[in-house]
Amino acid sequence: MAQGAVKEVGRRSKAVAAKKQAILAAGLDYFSRFGIHGTSLEQVAEKADVSKTNLLYYYPSKEALYVAVLKQILDIWLAPLKAFRADLQPLAAIGEYIRLKLEVSRDHPQASKLFCLEMLQGAPLLMAELSGDLKSLVDEKSAIIAGWVASGKIGPVDPHHLIFMIWASTQHYADFATQVEAVTGKTLQDEAFFRQTVENVQRMVIEGIRPR
Repeated sequence: MAQGAVKEVGRRSKAVAAKKQAILAAGLDYFSRFGIHGTSLEQVAEKADVSKTNLLYYYPSKEALYVAVLKQILDIWLAPLKAFRADLQPLAAIGEYIRLKLEVSRDHPQASKLFCLEMLQGAPLLMAELSGDLKSLVDEKSAIIAGWVASGKIGPVDPHHLIFMIWASTQHYADFATQVEAVTGKTLQDEAFFRQTVENVQRMVIEGIRPR
């Protein structure tokens, strides 16, 4: 293939990727505010600056777009947990996991809210992903935590409950951001408040599992 043709293919590939990302971002914006039933493809297409026909070329139905948005969210949501490794110092690893989860709440609040909404509805369109990839990853990381407990590196704690507690305490700042702001007058976008949040959540969790 000639160099010019290769460049053209690369240009088109980037254009397609950018268009699909714009559609996903528009979908996330509407779905996180109005849910799947309160969102129309026309609204998403207009916000993404594409025609509805073009949108349907990439995502053949509203349900297909919704699932694509949810899967992208799941990738973002699971990234910090994937970084959790057995060769790390336990308390430092858990502290870093908390920080990364709070960064997700700060940087992707719409994603967190939509994920929460899907869970509250029983995850009808995401259950296969949850019982597959999510469960496998949590089982893998729970085994690491169980090993730390068995070796006395952290206190006796059930791995699943530790992970659930970290999820609840970190995602609260995105899912209930309005409540947090009403009470404190601040959000995670405030750098000082973000640091304070990280330090406090880390302290409460880590002191609770520190070996005695």
